[in-house]
Amino acid sequence: MHDYWLEFSKVALAHLLAVASPGPDFAIVLKQSLTHGRRTAIWTSLGVGTAILLHVTYSLLGLGLLIRSSVLWFGIVKYAGAVYIAWLGVQALRTQPRAPTAVNRGTAPVLPKPHGAFATGFLTNALNPKATLFFISLFVLIVSPQTPKLIQAGYGVWMSLATMAWFSFVSVVFTREDVRARFLRHGHWIDRALGVVFLAFALSLALASVR
Repeated sequence: MHDYWLEFSKVALAHLLAVASPGPDFAIVLKQSLTHGRRTAIWTSLGVGTAILLHVTYSLLGLGLLIRSSVLWFGIVKYAGAVYIAWLGVQALRTQPRAPTAVNRGTAPVLPKPHGAFATGFLTNALNPKATLFFISLFVLIVSPQTPKLIQAGYGVWMSLATMAWFSFVSVVFTREDVRARFLRHGHWIDRALGVVFLAFALSLALASVR
């Protein structure tokens, strides 16, 4: 009998290492936490986690291998992701200093709607070609073809929920009052620094290749 628990532990460990490493997902949740607060950051985290289900779905359907083996389709995913991340970077670089009265009151910019924050998180992860390659490789190298699709789907649900939990934790940590108070005094510089980070990620995505 196939040892699904052993397989699951390998999947969970690989995913844990991937989700905890710095990347566009972490950067966008950090930005949302510092700029807009906990509620927006958590909605963004839910969007990131939900996008995991998209990667899992096309991996289970075999579409992931098509994307990986096709220069055209991989290029579409790659450049769409690079353009979106670059757009986030440009938006962050354009951040203006807050008025002194706003800083003293500890106020934040107008909050995005929940669906907008969710979409931001979803697109950041869904359009990341490195995430695409990670999930394709995960299901090819670790998950046995003999593992029932229902169990494989269960792996995907776990990874989605674990991603939501991790980034919600990040949201809570970086929306502590003392952290945000310091941010509001120098917020535009932190936003601009994150803008540079996003542009660096965009360049990295644009140069990504199938190994």
